[in-house]
Amino acid sequence: MNLIQQNTDTAVVILNWNGQKWLEQFIPFVIEHTPSQVADIVVADNASTDHSVAFIRQHYPQIQIIELSKNYGYAEGYNRALASIPHLYSVLLNSDIEVSTNWLEPLIQAMSANPNLAACQPKIKDFKRKTHFEYAGAAGGFLDAWGYPFCRGRIFNHLEEDLGQYNEITDIFWATGACMVVNTSLYKTVGGLDGDFFAHMEEIDLCWRFKSRSYQIQAIPQSTVYHVGGGTLSAISPKKTYLNFRNNLLLLYKNLPSSKLAMVIGFRLILDGVAGVKFLLDGQPLHTWAVVKAHFDFYSLGPKFKPKRKINLKQSNSDAFRTLFPKSIVWLFYIKKHKKFSDLVAKHQGL
Repeated sequence: MNLIQQNTDTAVVILNWNGQKWLEQFIPFVIEHTPSQVADIVVADNASTDHSVAFIRQHYPQIQIIELSKNYGYAEGYNRALASIPHLYSVLLNSDIEVSTNWLEPLIQAMSANPNLAACQPKIKDFKRKTHFEYAGAAGGFLDAWGYPFCRGRIFNHLEEDLGQYNEITDIFWATGACMVVNTSLYKTVGGLDGDFFAHMEEIDLCWRFKSRSYQIQAIPQSTVYHVGGGTLSAISPKKTYLNFRNNLLLLYKNLPSSKLAMVIGFRLILDGVAGVKFLLDGQPLHTWAVVKAHFDFYSLGPKFKPKRKINLKQSNSDAFRTLFPKSIVWLFYIKKHKKFSDLVAKHQGL
C-alpha cells in the first residue's frame, strides 16, 4: 500500500487513467491555485499504459503518487486511493478540470465550519463555454421521485448561463464526483463509492447514503471550477448510456424504502422503454441495445445487491426519500417545458 505523507488537513486526489494529456494541461492550474499550506496533491493512477506516472515524477516531484495495480474505474479506484489518505478532508478531482483562484478555500471552510457536512461541491462550469454551467453537477444536484438526476443550472441537456442566480450556499441532494470534497472518515464509514458501479451515478449513491444517515450535502458557489467533460467516456458513447441506465436502477434498488421500490422500478421500466424506442427512432440502435442490456444486467445483479440494500437500509436513520423532488422532472421538462431550475423553484415547492 502506498504511504501518503500528510502535511495539511486536506488531500486533493486526482484519479487518472491514461490521461497524460489532461495532466499536462490542468495540473499547472492545480499547482498554482492550491497553496501547499492548504492541501497536499495526490495523483492516484489506475494502472495507466501511457506515460502519466513518469510525467508526474519528472515534472512535478512535489505531487505524491498512488499506483494502483489495474484500472479499477472511478468508484473502486477512489476507494483504494482514499484507503491510503490520512487527511481529514479529501477532494475527488477529475483530471479534466481547470481550477481557478481561491477554488479550494471556500470548500474547506464550509467543511470545517459544519461537522454535519459530509460533502460539498463548487460551481461546475463548462470549460468550452465558461459563461455556462456544465452537465456534471452544475451548481448542485437533486433527484426526482423517479430517480432522474438534475441540477441547479442543468436539467437534462439544457445548460443555463451563470448569471449569479445560484450564488447562495444551499443544501443539495448530491454533489458531483467531478469535484467533490468529502469528510474522509465519513466516506469510509458509509462504505465509500460502490465499486460495482464502476463509473457514473456512484456519487449520487454515496450522497444518498450520507443523507440517509442524517448528514448534509452542500453547494458552495464561492468556488468555481471548469470541466471539460467526457474525458474518459464520450457523451455519445453507448457504454456511457449503458452505465447511466444500469447504475440509475442500482442506485434506486440500493436506497429506496421498501414501500416505494416496486412502484418506482416498475415505472422506470416503462420510461426506459420509451427512451430505448426514441434512441431507435433517432437512428441510434447501439444506444437502444445499451438500455436493454442495462436492464438485463440490473436484474442479474439483484442477488449481489440484495445484501447491500439490506445493510444500507439497516444503517439508515433518516428517510432521505422524503427529500427527493416530489414531481417528475421528465414531465415538467418535456411536457410542461420547464427548462430551468429556477422555473421549478417558482412553480413547485420542495427545492
